[in-house]
Amino acid sequence: MKENKGITMVTLIITIIVLLIIAGISIGTGNKVIKSSELENVKTNMLLIKAKGKEYVENANFKLGTNLDNLTDEDEDKNNRITAAKAELKEGKEITDENILKNIGITQENINDYIYYYKLDKSDLTDMGLSNVKSDEKNGWYIIKYDIKNVEVEVYNTQGFERDGKNYYSLNELQNLDIKFQ
Repeated sequence: MKENKGITMVTLIITIIVLLIIAGISIGTGNKVIKSSELENVKTNMLLIKAKGKEYVENANFKLGTNLDNLTDEDEDKNNRITAAKAELKEGKEITDENILKNIGITQENINDYIYYYKLDKSDLTDMGLSNVKSDEKNGWYIIKYDIKNVEVEVYNTQGFERDGKNYYSLNELQNLDIKFQ
């Protein structure tokens, strides 16, 4: 009768190799799922901010009124209407530092009398009804662009989302990213 003395060295090596292959596949797939989840989380936050910002910009556009193209920059009525419209952009701190905007690809040419950029902090987001959204140094600041005249809103995140060596900062860019990571 033959006595069983345990596992042979070859069987042990094959078992370890199979386990390493399974672990490698699991880790790679897990990283892809986590990255995809992070992207969806950022996009969801930005969509919520955009929806609330749209309400503010519509109110601002109403205050702005019509026939502004016929008014000069020195016209007091135009200045009063712009001031009243800006008062409707309730949340955030207006960004006047061009360097903050340059870091996310916005240049001075993108700014005019009707386009304003605001940085949102945690308290601004809470006032917007978005208490679970974080906007800070660690998570990236959310910046909202209000185009009062054209009633448009765009949302940016200063941390951005890195994919294939490029950073994407705006909601429009992120919505065009393919979710399926290869």
